[in-house]
Amino acid sequence: MNTPLDMHPDASTLDATHDPLLRSWVASANEAGCDFPIQNLPFGRFHTAGDPAPRIGVAIGDRILDLRAAGVVDHDDMNILMALPSAQRAALRARLSQGLAQGSDRQAAWEPCLIEQADATMHVPCRIGDYTDFYTSVHHATTVGKQFRPDNPLLPNYKWVPIGYHGRASSIIPSGQPFRRPKGQTKPADAEVPTLGPSRRLDCELELGWLIGPGNALGEPIELADAEQHLFGVTLFNDWSARDIQGWEYQPLGPFLSKNFGSTISPWVVTMEALAPFRTAFERPALDPQPLPYLDTPANRARGAISIALEVLLQTERMRIAGEAPVRLTLTDMARAAYWTPAQLVAHHTVNGCNLQPGDLLGSGTLSGPGEDEAGSLMELTGGGKRPLLLANGEQRTFLEDGDTLILRGWCEREGAVRIGLGEASGTVLPAR
Repeated sequence: MNTPLDMHPDASTLDATHDPLLRSWVASANEAGCDFPIQNLPFGRFHTAGDPAPRIGVAIGDRILDLRAAGVVDHDDMNILMALPSAQRAALRARLSQGLAQGSDRQAAWEPCLIEQADATMHVPCRIGDYTDFYTSVHHATTVGKQFRPDNPLLPNYKWVPIGYHGRASSIIPSGQPFRRPKGQTKPADAEVPTLGPSRRLDCELELGWLIGPGNALGEPIELADAEQHLFGVTLFNDWSARDIQGWEYQPLGPFLSKNFGSTISPWVVTMEALAPFRTAFERPALDPQPLPYLDTPANRARGAISIALEVLLQTERMRIAGEAPVRLTLTDMARAAYWTPAQLVAHHTVNGCNLQPGDLLGSGTLSGPGEDEAGSLMELTGGGKRPLLLANGEQRTFLEDGDTLILRGWCEREGAVRIGLGEASGTVLPAR
């Protein structure tokens, strides 16, 4: 049985691995603005041209430490590593930190086990057996709801229960892999019958993906106080959405073909331990209903939220040909955007006895902040396509066009802590078949 989060050192506890003065013998890890300093140490799966079998690595600067080659693990199965109890995961992080720190006696042995990230092909970070997508941003839910229900945008259950639906794990793809525009049925309001064809309202969704570590037995709920012991870490996640297909199919059972054609995940999993310096209070507006007891603990209120800056960028095909950099569409922060904490998602998901397993993915749902420039989808940014975005090169966008590349980036920074990054999740739209 897990020890409650309130009663022992845990993933929200600072230790020597977070020391802002810590430096690595991998020089690139010490550069200002680096996503992967020694205080981060995210996990991922990769292969190289000389060895096509996926193996486990840890990002450090612009390099990857091959964990099996370095003798840190004796297998290449990320899900086995994720299933370790939290104390063992913390010990592994400490070992990696000590071995990669300046002056470490392991430098000579580990240096040959480094691979340049530019020479590696990254994979989906683990085997994802099941995927649940939530709807945690009240700002996103309100803005989208207004497009359909101007007088009552939020449904009555929203502020009481973390809303989610079961997604399709088989179509989750790694960052950088292009995907095809989906086809499906659509029915404009003025049409008598639906038609089949390519989606004309293809959208992005700025999300975070929370990956499960140790699971739970069927019929055994995870208490909120224990929930973070079952979370391994976080990735960037883009749940591509065909809004026109969604609008026709979603009643009465919710999204189907509008969501299951592709979802892009970033390759690096930033662990819960690495996020410890960026914890913050979880607070509800005073007039909103407070969570039911099974979704409420003093620890969750005190430090259940995490400050993660999130950015959406767009590079059109014309911009790419001209050598122009992507343009920012959105900048927000998870702590402003999310109405529920990661621990609450785990507790609610299992309150009925549902069994989670190592590698299961919990999507946050679109994370939109309160400001107009903090929206996590084009559906919000363009008012459902009524207000086209004017890009710097003169192009306009309401929804994504063929050849567009959409990029998500994320990072954590706070005074007194070293900035860490989540890397990026990118995908390019190919024409429908």
